[in-house]
Amino acid sequence: MKLPEKTIERLSQYRRTLLNFSANGRTHIFSHELAALLNITAVQVRRDIMFLGYTSMQRKGYDIKELIDVIATLLDDNEVINVGVVGIGHLGTAITAYFKGKRAKLDIVAVFDIDPDKIGSVIAGVSCFSISQLEEVAKDMNISIGVITVPPEHAAEVAEKLTQAGVKGIMNFTTVPLNVASDVYLEEFDMVTSLEKVAYFVKKQKG
Repeated sequence: MKLPEKTIERLSQYRRTLLNFSANGRTHIFSHELAALLNITAVQVRRDIMFLGYTSMQRKGYDIKELIDVIATLLDDNEVINVGVVGIGHLGTAITAYFKGKRAKLDIVAVFDIDPDKIGSVIAGVSCFSISQLEEVAKDMNISIGVITVPPEHAAEVAEKLTQAGVKGIMNFTTVPLNVASDVYLEEFDMVTSLEKVAYFVKKQKG
């Protein structure tokens, strides 16, 4: 089953919210509670969860643990998917430190940089390799997802290296739009554009 991108995004948000609720001792949640936390409608929540073939107990709401497991069957692979982060400046280091260990089925197994002082070291629990080793290491470690946080002028070159290494998913944090092969899924996150969008709506609120 292939779902729309926005549905996948919401399911990931549901799981994150449900995990927080579960950690606080909650066992059940209603669709309207989940909707309120994510600023969407309860109808949207129920529609998304219906895609999973899961229904709630009307009087108690959704069983949180069961729903987490059902979402996992859709979002997660049977095996762990390995991730590599390319560019270990402030952003790359922060992403590695934040995400490492967050999901059982996604594992950052290697990071890459050109700085001799970083190469060979361990950053946020992950070994750092030279970018010149990217293709070799990505193949050896079966890396399927590459996260690009290099300076913009190097983004296209890194994307090409990742593609040649067999990577099937790329998350681009640079300000340069990338063109990749049709069999590689690309997610681009431009923080400058996002911040400018927020600033625009702040300006409108002031006006």
